[in-house]
Amino acid sequence: MPTPSHDHDHDHTHGDHDHGNGNGAGAAATGQEFWDSRYRESERIWSGRPNSVLVREAADLAPGRALDLGCGEGADAVWLAGRGWRVTGTDISPVALERAAGHAADAGMADRIAFERHDLGESFPAGEFDLVAACFLHSPGEMPRERILRTAAAAVAPGGVLLVAGHGGPAPGAENPHPDLYFPTPQEVLAGLELPEDGWEVLVCAEHERTGTEADRPGHGYDNTLKVRRRA
Repeated sequence: MPTPSHDHDHDHTHGDHDHGNGNGAGAAATGQEFWDSRYRESERIWSGRPNSVLVREAADLAPGRALDLGCGEGADAVWLAGRGWRVTGTDISPVALERAAGHAADAGMADRIAFERHDLGESFPAGEFDLVAACFLHSPGEMPRERILRTAAAAVAPGGVLLVAGHGGPAPGAENPHPDLYFPTPQEVLAGLELPEDGWEVLVCAEHERTGTEADRPGHGYDNTLKVRRRA
């Protein structure tokens, strides 16, 4: 359930490895139709590498139960499973989920990952998780992203972490390839979560310029990261 983009290694913004959830760019397309069509364009849409923000922010976390929202082709879920996590990966697209399950099997991680189809605006995985990751969860059309992220926060177990990575604005002077989408700042994402201050610790709330292999994605000059921990 992305936008058309994802770490660019795997985004749902439709650019990289984003996860769709909501109506497609065409008025008649549902979120599932949009993303199924997107995934059918190629045998592999994303790079197969985990999102760099996930690697950076989750590498030192003690493994437990993880939830990957908008898992796409499964790169993040496979990376987490390889580090000892028990992972639930969700996406709106059955095409993406079938592909993700195949990649998990190829990596020898099928027994550590459960893939579930959810339109996150309508349904959400049950249970509590030590890590809930929403990396580049953007989508054209109507996706109640703020409400989904509040539900995600509610699914974090005491002592657990919510990690939200998103696209920021385009580089100065660059054309915005998604003028119909609004990309909030990390401060706006944090405010939208409506977290009680005494119940959560803000670990990261920052915007960063995309560098290296991420920089070849036209139109986006900045990404942002929000990482918060629920107090035990």
